[in-house]
Amino acid sequence: MASPKFQTLPGFRDLPPRECAIRNYLTSTWASVARQHGFVEYETAMLEETALYLKKSGGELSSQLFRFRDQGERDVTLRPEVTASLARLAAAKQREFPKPIKWFEIGSCFRYEKPQKGRGREFIQLNADIIGESNVAADAELIALAIETMLAFGFRDGDFVVRVSDRSAWAGFAKKHGITGEEIGQFLQIVDKLDRDPPEKLAARLEAFGVEFSELREFVTQPERASPEFLDLMGDLMDDLAARGFDQHLEIDLSIVRGLAYYTGVVFEIFDTNHSMRAIAGGGRYDNLISTITDGATDLPASGFAMGDHVIRNFIEETPHAQMQMEVWLQGATSACDIFVVVADESRRPEALNAVTRLRSAGIATDFPLVPAKVGKQFQRAEQSGARFALVIGAEYPMLKLKILASRTEETGHADQLVDWLHDRIHQPDGPLLA
Repeated sequence: MASPKFQTLPGFRDLPPRECAIRNYLTSTWASVARQHGFVEYETAMLEETALYLKKSGGELSSQLFRFRDQGERDVTLRPEVTASLARLAAAKQREFPKPIKWFEIGSCFRYEKPQKGRGREFIQLNADIIGESNVAADAELIALAIETMLAFGFRDGDFVVRVSDRSAWAGFAKKHGITGEEIGQFLQIVDKLDRDPPEKLAARLEAFGVEFSELREFVTQPERASPEFLDLMGDLMDDLAARGFDQHLEIDLSIVRGLAYYTGVVFEIFDTNHSMRAIAGGGRYDNLISTITDGATDLPASGFAMGDHVIRNFIEETPHAQMQMEVWLQGATSACDIFVVVADESRRPEALNAVTRLRSAGIATDFPLVPAKVGKQFQRAEQSGARFALVIGAEYPMLKLKILASRTEETGHADQLVDWLHDRIHQPDGPLLA
C-alpha cells in the first residue's frame, strides 16, 4: 500500500481524538493546579524578533531556533521557550499589576533538535512565574507548585525527586578560579552535562578554565562546603517546603545548574527516581533578565519554572498508578456524547430533532443519525460514540425508552419531562433507577 504523499514533518505531530484528549488532560491539570496556587493565566506571541532570544538565552538554544525572515524582511523566530516573551510583556505591563505578579501560560514552543524520547520539535509547555519578589519564599512557592502538579497527575512519594541548587554558589566557585564574564556561562554549560558526558571528555573541556575534574566533582558531592550564604538560602528554602509537608521530595544537588544563561539564583529540576528519562520540569531565579531585555529601563526580580508535555506524558505512561488515573479521566473525555438518539420510526424524525435540540440547549452532549439507518446499526453507532445512554424515539412517542448501554437495561419516560429526566439521569450511576 502506497504511503500518503504528505506526512507530518519530523518532530511534529497530529493529535487525533485520543491524543487530543491526553493533551487536554495534561493542560487542564496544569491550569487547575496553577489557579489553586493563585496564578493567573496570560498568553504571549508565538512569533518574536530573533534578537529577543539571542540577547539572553546563551548555550545551545541559539542553535536550535526555528528562525527565518518574513515577507517584511524581519528576522523572526518561533518561540523556543516562553520566559523571554514573559519578560518582555511583564516589563511593558508591570505598572498595571500589584507585586508580586503570579502568572502562568500554556502553549506551544519550537526547537530544532533531534526528535527522541521526551523531545519533539514542537511541544506544549506550562510556564509559571513570580515577578517582583526577590525573597526565597517565591522560589519555594514555585517548587511547591511543581510538586503539587506532580501529585495531581497521580504520582506518589518515591516516584520523583526535586533536585535543588543555586547558581550563585557556582558564581563563587567560578570567581575563585578566575572565571569571569561570558566565560561563566560557558563553564556552566560544562557543569550542566556533568552526569551526561564521559569524565574524560569533561576533564578535557575543564582544562581551558584551569579546573580539575576531581575538584569539580568534590564541590558537587559536598554541598555543605559551599558558602555560608548558600547554606542559609538552602536552609530557608527547605524549612519553607518542610512546613508544607514536601521535604521528602527534595534533595540538594549542586550538579543542577540549568542550561540557559539567564539564571541567577535558586535553580531546580524534577527527575523520576528510576532515572529513565531526562528532567521532567525545571526552572529557577532569573533576577537580571527583565533588566537585560529592557536595557535597564525596568528591573524586576523574577523566578519561574516550566514543564513540557512530552516528558510528563512519558512518565505518566511508565507509572501504573498515574497511568490508571489518566485512563479514568480519558473514559469520559473521549466520549463523543452522553446520549445518542435512536430514531426507531422515521416518521418521528421531526420529534427526534426537537428532542436533540432541547437536550443540547440544556448542556447535554447529544448525537443522532443524520440519515435513516436500521435500528441495530444505530445502536452500534451509539456504542462507538462512547455514549452512556441511547434514547429511543419511535411509534410509542411521546413515551420514550432510555437504554443504559453498559448494563443493557432500560427505563421509560415522557417527552414532556425529557430535559429534567435526562439531566438527572446522566448524573446518576449506570443501572436502572430504583422505585
